[in-house]
Amino acid sequence: MSYLEYSVKRVPAGFRKLLHINWALAVLLAAIASVGFLMLYSVADGDIDRWAEPQMERFGLGLVVMLAIGLVPIWFWRNMAGVAYGVSLLLLIAVELFGDVGMGAQRWLDLGFMRLQPSELMKVAMVMMLAAYYDWLDVKRTSRPFWVLVPVFLILLPTALVLRQPDLGTSLMLVGSGVAVMLVAGVHWAYFASVLAMGAGGVATVLLSRGTEWQVLLDYQYRRIDTFLDPGSDPLGAGYHISQAKIALGSGGWAGKGFMQGTQSRLNFLPEKHTDFIFNTLTEEFGFIGGISLLTLYSLVIVFCIITALRTKDRFAALVTLGIAATFFLYFGVNMAMVMGLAPVVGSPLPLVSYGGSAMLVLMIGFGLVQSAHVHRPR
Repeated sequence: MSYLEYSVKRVPAGFRKLLHINWALAVLLAAIASVGFLMLYSVADGDIDRWAEPQMERFGLGLVVMLAIGLVPIWFWRNMAGVAYGVSLLLLIAVELFGDVGMGAQRWLDLGFMRLQPSELMKVAMVMMLAAYYDWLDVKRTSRPFWVLVPVFLILLPTALVLRQPDLGTSLMLVGSGVAVMLVAGVHWAYFASVLAMGAGGVATVLLSRGTEWQVLLDYQYRRIDTFLDPGSDPLGAGYHISQAKIALGSGGWAGKGFMQGTQSRLNFLPEKHTDFIFNTLTEEFGFIGGISLLTLYSLVIVFCIITALRTKDRFAALVTLGIAATFFLYFGVNMAMVMGLAPVVGSPLPLVSYGGSAMLVLMIGFGLVQSAHVHRPR
């Protein structure tokens, strides 16, 4: 035994676990969050108290939460999956009954010291529940019809509640994350082909139902689809936001206009510049280089999650890690597609960069599970 190995063994177990934390992943998350702090400082015209400082405090809390979760054995979180899913489901029902209304949607619970968005919690809770389910299920039964219907129900139940708020973006992300876990768990591809076919039929139904008594979506959601298909049809109305977002995105060029020099954001042409459209502020000030640099950081986080999943021999740990990676990918993928005009505007934040507490805290909880899988893998 080397002196280093002997020294490590003499360290108390709790501190020894800290040595096994994936610090590279933690540094990546801190780097992404720092981009957010910088941009929030910029869009507030140099006022750190308005958005940047509260966001720093939230990330600091989230970092502590991530490390605390990472030090707890992964089997504990497997046993808590049902509790997490049940509590999140009850919170979604509570939103339906007592939730606060804001910007035309009923999505939040006022807890006094903070406003909680339970649909964000469900993103992680559902991944935990599905991972625990497939960890319990015999691999040979994974693709049998009855055992496929169980996770479908687990996905559709919270999705229906979130869709009633209404929150189309989060609903789609819940479905996407759930499908990703089912896919990596080994469910046969034919089921997904059937779902794609039904999805195409569903899109047709949504479009054909417009203006009828059985209209599926709300009027403002149809206007978002119209704006997505042809934003120039109403540049001063429904298409204003995405038009201004595209101007900000393209005006940055290769290297950008410089820090705090973005005209679209500083002159308030860019909508929701501190939340949904913060990526456009980044590209306006730092150009293509800034945008691709952030995308690289996001991609590295996904790579680290995949490496952790491949190294662990615990099925639950692997599935929950890949599920969190898929959820994280959907976060930034949907946001970037939305602000570039490649997808309808659905109100999805840019992870760890956009201003907001619920989304950041939930993501750090998710990465805490990834850390737990990494720390407690066989060595």
